[in-house]
Amino acid sequence: MLPLDSAGREWIVDAIGCPPGRLRDELCMRVLLERLVDDLHLKVLKPPLWHVFGGQAGMTGLVLLSESHLAVHTFPELGLATFNLYCCRPRAEWPWAERLRDALDAREVTVRVLTRGEAPAGAAP
Repeated sequence: MLPLDSAGREWIVDAIGCPPGRLRDELCMRVLLERLVDDLHLKVLKPPLWHVFGGQAGMTGLVLLSESHLAVHTFPELGLATFNLYCCRPRAEWPWAERLRDALDAREVTVRVLTRGEAPAGAAP
């Protein structure tokens, strides 16, 4: 649960060891983000914005949410997809590792969660 004096939570997630083809698959990435939005009952404000880079490069996707934003960047040359979800309202935990292993065949998933706007312990208001 979020502290009452915070501005929300931010999930910073890396999916490592993904096959490059999955990281170039726009439909795969769109479906994955749609599932995340649906599972967490997030409210999309505008159609998602996508940019697919040419050649063997990856893509960037951005979803503007009433709760803040969701972004993904893929790096096929590194076998890496990076995700950022910022929500200013409480949300249930999403099974990042399970979902990214299923969708992207990620070998490893790291998840960091930050409480935004929270003063460090002992700091004066």
